[in-house]
Amino acid sequence: MNDQQIYYETMYILRPDIAEDEVNNHIEKYNKLLEEYGGTILDSQMRGKRRLAYQISKHREGIYVQLSHQGDGQHISKIEKSMRLSEDVIRYMTVKQEGPLPTPRPSTKGSTQSDDKENLETKDESKEKQPVLSANTSTLEKDDTKTKENAKS
Repeated sequence: MNDQQIYYETMYILRPDIAEDEVNNHIEKYNKLLEEYGGTILDSQMRGKRRLAYQISKHREGIYVQLSHQGDGQHISKIEKSMRLSEDVIRYMTVKQEGPLPTPRPSTKGSTQSDDKENLETKDESKEKQPVLSANTSTLEKDDTKTKENAKS
């Protein structure tokens, strides 16, 4: 394409009854498989256990894992095949992304607190910049008289 690089994001959901160390083993397994098949891992994050929108394989919850990677596209079918064959993966989806590469999030707790403060500050600033909308009373009065006339007839 042009100056923007193409990358992929794979989101997969693991069974909720898996132990945390086993979840980490699955994450490492798919990261290694992706590198073996020619992909480059940009970021890998466990998003935690969340409630599913609908029941999948008799499960109401799942452990979400997000994997951002680059490659020629040939590696995707191979890693998805291994996910399809695994009994621990209940759903997976890979999406091709165009645009700037994702920046990995810092894993230290101190920096996430400062990020949260910055996010709150930007939210406050955006609230101040939004104009206040006021209702036009003349149009409301016209609508009221029309509805009264319709009710009489």
